[in-house]
Amino acid sequence: MIRLFVYLLLSIVAGVASFFIGNSTVVNMTAGFSVGMLLPVVDEIGKNLEHIRHIWYSLRYRNRSIRVSTSYLFRIFIDGKYLLIRGSRYPNQFQPVGGVHKVSVQGSSVLASMGVVGDDLIPIDPASDRDIRIRVPGRNLVSFFRWFDSRNGREDSPWREFQEELIASGIVPAATFPHIMHNYIRRDVDKIRYSSYADSFEILVADIYELVPNRDQEDALRRLASVGHPDIKWVTAQQIRRRGAIPGQQQTIEIAAHAQRLL
Repeated sequence: MIRLFVYLLLSIVAGVASFFIGNSTVVNMTAGFSVGMLLPVVDEIGKNLEHIRHIWYSLRYRNRSIRVSTSYLFRIFIDGKYLLIRGSRYPNQFQPVGGVHKVSVQGSSVLASMGVVGDDLIPIDPASDRDIRIRVPGRNLVSFFRWFDSRNGREDSPWREFQEELIASGIVPAATFPHIMHNYIRRDVDKIRYSSYADSFEILVADIYELVPNRDQEDALRRLASVGHPDIKWVTAQQIRRRGAIPGQQQTIEIAAHAQRLL
């Protein structure tokens, strides 16, 4: 879309120049040179659009405290259905396997130097200790995301939540899942928004991974789907989009809104 706009703009410029200059060769050479120079710039802007957005946030909200919550989620997809697990804090709700990133002791020092403080929306307990669910001074948003992107001083693997939620809980057999393979799908960085729940502006970040099971693990997941378990549900994409509702049937489960990031 951006490239198309640039080509259209340059075509108009070339057409106007041709009308006034009357030398199509010069105009075409100028347009070709302009395209060659501008396209790399446009591509670079497109690649760094998110970074530019955070620079704007740092300027606009420099005197505010911004709530930032970062997490990772697992897409576990077998035979056309997605595995969701019962929420620990919201037991009536099913959501993707995953959780909030943790920060190391070294990372905590870096965040403290930026003026970052813990978020008080959820009480700090052993499960939430050192979560990257924090309040960042608006003026330091760029510094925070630069640190987060560096992966230095923070959790950089989705294994912990997979192990805690599915293996340690006994939902899947530990002998079959001594390790896992996964693909990194993408990172969702939501635009800043005001949250009445948090009573502040907030930015939500989610890394999406996809489990790549081996043959034994795939068989184990199929057995789990056939036998069932009270703390998991296998649902379709439509159920996720409709938050658990099935047309023509009484709704029996509630699916978390962030499960839609799996699709």
